[in-house]
Amino acid sequence: MKKKVPGHQLQRNNRWMYKFGFLVMAAVFVFFMFKLQMQFRAQLTSNHANLIKSLSTKPKLAFLFLARNRLPLDFMWQQFFKEAEEPNFSIYIHSRPGFVYNEITTVCTFCYGRQLSDSIQVLWGEASMIEAERILLRKALEDPTNQRFILVSDSCVPLYNFSYTYNYVMSSSKSFVDSFVDPKSSRYNPKMAPTIRKDKWRKGSQWVTLIRKHAEVMVSDKTIFPVFRKHCKRRPLLPEHLRKQAQPRVVQKEHDCIPDEHYVQTLLAMRGLEEELERRTVTYTLWNQSTNKIDMQGWHPVTFKHADVGARLIKNIKGIDHVYYETEFRTEWCRSNGKSLPCFLFARKFSRSAAMKLLNLVKLENDTMQFSGSKLEPVSLAKVNFTSLESSLLPGN
Repeated sequence: MKKKVPGHQLQRNNRWMYKFGFLVMAAVFVFFMFKLQMQFRAQLTSNHANLIKSLSTKPKLAFLFLARNRLPLDFMWQQFFKEAEEPNFSIYIHSRPGFVYNEITTVCTFCYGRQLSDSIQVLWGEASMIEAERILLRKALEDPTNQRFILVSDSCVPLYNFSYTYNYVMSSSKSFVDSFVDPKSSRYNPKMAPTIRKDKWRKGSQWVTLIRKHAEVMVSDKTIFPVFRKHCKRRPLLPEHLRKQAQPRVVQKEHDCIPDEHYVQTLLAMRGLEEELERRTVTYTLWNQSTNKIDMQGWHPVTFKHADVGARLIKNIKGIDHVYYETEFRTEWCRSNGKSLPCFLFARKFSRSAAMKLLNLVKLENDTMQFSGSKLEPVSLAKVNFTSLESSLLPGN
C-alpha cells in the first residue's frame, strides 16, 4: 500500500523545485549575458583596433580591376604603382575563377596574389557584371584603411602618376559617378516598378570611383540588385542574316537594359544620394557613334591602336575640363573643392601595342602635376628608362 505524503510536505517539495528551477534559469541567463558581454567586448575591441589602424595609416585608394584573364596593360600599372608610397593603395582583381597572378602570368609585381578567390564567371550585358563589382567592393571594404574605391577596366591606362591621382581623388568628399537621366523607354522595364521608380532611373559609365559610404550602400543592397538581375537584361542580338533588316517592332517590344550602365547610378538615386556625387566619371572613353542602327548593336567604345596614339591624342584627353549631358541640358564642369581640374585620370580602351607606344612617347612622369597646397603645380621628376621594359615584353623575349 502506497504511503500517502502529507499536504504540507508536498508544498515544501514543490517550493524547492520552483527554487531550483529558478536558480537554473538564473544561471543560464547569467551565462548567456556573460557570453554576450564578452562577444560585445571582443567586437568593440576589434572595432577600436580597426579605428586606430585607420587613423594611424594614411587612407588608401583601392584599385578594383575587372579582368578577363591576364591584365594586358600590366606593364603600365607596374610603373604607376612603383611611384606610389607603399601604404597608399590596395589592389583587388576579379578575373575568371581559378586564374592566379604570379611571376608567370603578369609583369606587375604589385598584382601578385591579388586575385579574388570567390570570383564568378562574368558575361557582358548580364547582372553577373554587377555581382563581380560587388564582390570586389565587399573584399576591399574588409580593410578599414581603404577610403576610395576605383573601378578599373583591364584596358585602362593611367594618364598621370600616382601622386596626382591620389590627391585628385582624395581631395573630393564625393564619389565620381557618371549619372544622367535616360529618356529611352527601351532601357527601363516597367516590371521594375514599384521597387525602382522610372523618375529615379539613371544611366552612365560603369567606371565609378566611390567613397566608402557609397561602397557600403552598394554591397549591402538587397532590394535593387535582385530587380536588376530579374528584369534588366541585354536584348539578344539577331542572327547575322537578319541584322540587315530593320525590325522596329521587335526593337520596340523588347527592353535592352545593360545592368552595368544603370545599376550604381539608379541605386544611389533611389537612396537619395545624388547630392553626394560628382556626376561624372574620371575614366575617358571614346564612343563610336557611327554604328548602323539596323545592326542593333548600339554604340561601342573605340579601341585605340598603335597608329592612333600620339602626343596630340593624350594632350586632347587631358585638356577636357567639362562634360555636356544632352538629355539634361547640363554641363558638368570638372572641379574639386571649387578648383578647376582636368576631367579624366584614366583612359580606355588601349591595345597592348598602343599602351607600349604611349609609355615611351609620353612618359607619364614628364608632364605630371601634383597638388601643392591649394594650387596645381608642375613637378619635375626623374626620367625612367622604359626601353628595357618594353623590349622584354615583345614577342620572342
